[in-house]
Amino acid sequence: MAKALVELLKKQFPSAVLETHAQRGDETVVVQASAWKEVAKFLRVHPQADMNMLVDLTAVDYPDQEPRFEVVMHLYSLSRGHRLRLKARVGDREGEDAEIDTVTDVWAAANWLERECYDLLGVKFTGHPDLRRILMYPEFEGHPLRKDYPADQIQPLVPYREVPGTEKLAPFGPDEGMPFGRQTHANYVPSFNYEGDESEEIRKVN
Repeated sequence: MAKALVELLKKQFPSAVLETHAQRGDETVVVQASAWKEVAKFLRVHPQADMNMLVDLTAVDYPDQEPRFEVVMHLYSLSRGHRLRLKARVGDREGEDAEIDTVTDVWAAANWLERECYDLLGVKFTGHPDLRRILMYPEFEGHPLRKDYPADQIQPLVPYREVPGTEKLAPFGPDEGMPFGRQTHANYVPSFNYEGDESEEIRKVN
């Protein structure tokens, strides 16, 4: 059924469909970024498509290509049971001009997914009702899922926020916020008696 959907898109958008491919029945259609929203609306409302579920939306960074980013949607039809992956490519090699239309008015689920994509990869969704960071804090510099984001990047310190009307815990004390691997129960180790008794015994180490 998904193959018929690919043919339908080719017929409806002959100049917008750049390429198609499939792997083990997983159909993918790559379209012009300028036709992204128009194709999305078509897939949502056309009775042969009826893509009423946006499963996921993200982007992939290919820093050696131009356009650099592939914006990816995974769509599913609850009524017809077919799936489709829709892609569009945006942005130059410097990561600039990475913009594409929002589909929040097509699938409400796109709201947070587009914000996450913007936050972590820097892809801007034109017309999004509230495009701001969702995982990183507002002062965070850069986009941490870009391939050229330095692994040792140091972010600027920000002051502790006092928010009226909310109860927030004070910042960590000197003995709190321990790194992974440090044990708070180092004085206790389990001891097992394997001579006919499988019960666990906890002993304190002096």
